[in-house]
Amino acid sequence: MIDDLNKALDYIEDNLTNDLSIENIAKYVGISDYHFRKIFQAISGMPLSEYIKKRKLSSANVDLKNGESVTEVAFKYGYHSVDGFSRAFKNWTGSLPSNAIHLASIKSFPKLTFTLSIRGGIDMEYRIENKPAIKFVGVSTKIPMQFEGVNQSIVELANSISNEQKSYMHTLNNIEPKEVLNISYDADAYFEKEEGYLTHMIGVITDKVEINRELLDVFEVEAHTWAVFPNEGHFPTTMQNTMASIYAEWLPSSGYELEDVPNFSFTKMNSQEETAYSEIWIAVRSIEKV
Repeated sequence: MIDDLNKALDYIEDNLTNDLSIENIAKYVGISDYHFRKIFQAISGMPLSEYIKKRKLSSANVDLKNGESVTEVAFKYGYHSVDGFSRAFKNWTGSLPSNAIHLASIKSFPKLTFTLSIRGGIDMEYRIENKPAIKFVGVSTKIPMQFEGVNQSIVELANSISNEQKSYMHTLNNIEPKEVLNISYDADAYFEKEEGYLTHMIGVITDKVEINRELLDVFEVEAHTWAVFPNEGHFPTTMQNTMASIYAEWLPSSGYELEDVPNFSFTKMNSQEETAYSEIWIAVRSIEKV
């Protein structure tokens, strides 16, 4: 996986003045764009789109310093207007591109290189399960993305569920894990940064055909393989740290890539205050190079 990421970085460098679609970059290295976005974000700490933007602006800054015109540079790096380029450049450097040639110092954003880092001392327990086609059923809403701490929007969603909805979910809950689940999907920018919104459902899994869709929301998922990660400790810190480790440490060497379907989790609070047992389920498939 590290080799794939570096291959992608080389491809980006060779095509900074061309149209760089994330889908084409992922295709070039032979993995799905969804998986590639997630892994790049987890390891680099930034969205792939942000990396490409900063590399283009950094290279553009050098060209401006060397005397190329603002108009020439703007269109060279794929901007559709000088105004759009000027806004992006000023947001990044703090000055207009027309001033770049006069500045004593130049802002740059060097090319990344990924290297293998050994991180020891933490065991990750997981299992692989296959499930047939299922339905997530529950109550859902759009919530702001939040990677740390308790998301109050989820608390408000839970408090909004009526007794009738809770009882009906209980009658539908016939697929393991037979727990009340937190299900996330349709995130802005593929979860790449802590901005925007995602759809969050509190619900259960069922294979029943007849469902009252006026009472509950339904999200249907085809048959998939799932990687399941149990974890126990301080809530929600332990679960959030486990989620981060899945993407940054487990996936790159696992032989699997992500499927573009909702992931889900459940939590059972322990009698000891603020600790809980949780499971995180993510849909995966074996990597097949193309």
